[in-house]
Amino acid sequence: MNVFQMDSSSRQLRETLVSYHSLNESEWNIAKKSKDVTVWRKPSDEFSGFLYKAEGTVAENPRRIIDFMIPGPCRMSWDSLMTSMEIVKTLDEGCCVVKYTTAGQLWNIISPREFVDFSYTCDYQRGLMSCGVSVDHAEQKPGFVRGFNHPCGWFCVPTEDPAVSLLTGYIQTDLRGMVPQTAVDSAMASGLVRFFHDLRQALKV
Repeated sequence: MNVFQMDSSSRQLRETLVSYHSLNESEWNIAKKSKDVTVWRKPSDEFSGFLYKAEGTVAENPRRIIDFMIPGPCRMSWDSLMTSMEIVKTLDEGCCVVKYTTAGQLWNIISPREFVDFSYTCDYQRGLMSCGVSVDHAEQKPGFVRGFNHPCGWFCVPTEDPAVSLLTGYIQTDLRGMVPQTAVDSAMASGLVRFFHDLRQALKV
């Protein structure tokens, strides 16, 4: 990916995520709700599955939260779904190509997956956004199904309480392989709630 392609990909990815963030509340249906996280979904415009939205507050400033979420060793230390991560290429500050694997889910009804994503992090309003999309990559790890992330990302902005930030994520993952849609829906919604729990616990350390 050359500089022009990287700039174009970054801009398009950012614009896509901002468009999701601007969707009317009436377009979403609740998929799962816990005490402190809500997950919604709507049909994706990118593929035959769903676009999920997850939102909750996190007791930390946006910079430290995003530092825990972007590709790197810190993310591996707390994200219970990830089993390996490799920065394939660093393109520029805030931009890289990352390859990672995820654990099996729902008693391995969903087998382990591998993803290769272009990742981009930038300022957004008074906070930050970190987004990604899968890219072509020939090498594939044996024993893993190659999944595909359509444009995904997280917005993290401060609230009126300087000790608390609002974290909002948009995820649309094509797991591929022969997986029942009901299993995908359950795994995605539960996984997003668990993501918030794991992140909050990690930030307390």
